[in-house]
Amino acid sequence: MNTIEFISPINGDMLHSYDGLVEKGTLYTIVKVKAPLQHLIVINGVEARERKGVFEAQITLSDYENSVEVHDRTTGENQQITVFWLPNFAGHYRLSIDDNIWFLRDIHQNSARYTSIFDNEYLVFLKQVHDTYGTKIHLNLFYETEGFNLSQLTDKYNSEWTANADWLRLSFHARGEFPDMPYRTAGYQQVADDCELVKNEIRRFAGEAVMGPVTTLHWGEATVEGSRALRDAGYVGQLGYFNVDDDLFAVSYYLTVEQRRQVKKRFVWHDTQEGITFVRSSIVIDKKELPDIVPHLDNYANLPSGLPPYVDFLVHEQYFYPFYEAYQPDFRDRILTCVQWATDKGYTPAFLGDCIL
Repeated sequence: MNTIEFISPINGDMLHSYDGLVEKGTLYTIVKVKAPLQHLIVINGVEARERKGVFEAQITLSDYENSVEVHDRTTGENQQITVFWLPNFAGHYRLSIDDNIWFLRDIHQNSARYTSIFDNEYLVFLKQVHDTYGTKIHLNLFYETEGFNLSQLTDKYNSEWTANADWLRLSFHARGEFPDMPYRTAGYQQVADDCELVKNEIRRFAGEAVMGPVTTLHWGEATVEGSRALRDAGYVGQLGYFNVDDDLFAVSYYLTVEQRRQVKKRFVWHDTQEGITFVRSSIVIDKKELPDIVPHLDNYANLPSGLPPYVDFLVHEQYFYPFYEAYQPDFRDRILTCVQWATDKGYTPAFLGDCIL
């Protein structure tokens, strides 16, 4: 019978500078475990002190992957977990946009007269956000929409995509917008095939430089086989909402309720069995009215999670367009409000992939 229980961190936790004191690249952090009272408990070689029924010891983490070992010298019992140290995670933000395809259709339809990808109204706005704030922007792409698919897009702008890869990323999102939750019950091969379809086209028209190790799956629902397919395609970071204990869509891939609670609380968690890192988005911009955005973000300080260590601002492309039935005329203002909030709070731009690996 196991009598040692990890309280914090737990297996798969990814620790960052908010979790302790950082000196010369090393994190000093507190490990808390439950164990029988009056036993001699040692954590990574450090004798733990008992406080109100919980044993605590300060340990150091200096590697990406670390073992935390608890030894009960009274009984000889040993327990071990794996945790991760992310020195570049906390204090950064990005803008991520889902459901992207219409701006690429526009570039295709106007390729004879567009001399630059930034002749497109949507993309030039995003470049203005970057030019003003330095924001890193990640676009998750559909393969097809009405009257267009990525195979039709010209590669004549390839060098321009590459030239802007320092702030712009492209990745797989889904084959198309419909049906809803297309991969909720999908097997490995379906996800792998659709993912490769999009990745091959990105590689062709934009080049490798704009690709990275993170994506957001459409609706964020997958079987473990589907998430494995994404991982094997290079997407070891998978972003979602990780809603739990409410009536909202979970948007949490294959994770259990307890795992979702952990991601919701900590914003990041690594499935050590599958080798996948899950990251929680901080806000879905198009789901908040403009006056509610700053109060929503500020309110994190009052929640158990605290302010997000890494802020992911998520929005969907279609709300940009006047022809869309749910067009949001303040689309630009919502994004600028978020980015200004991050800037005011001291967050700096960084691609998520650069922060979790």
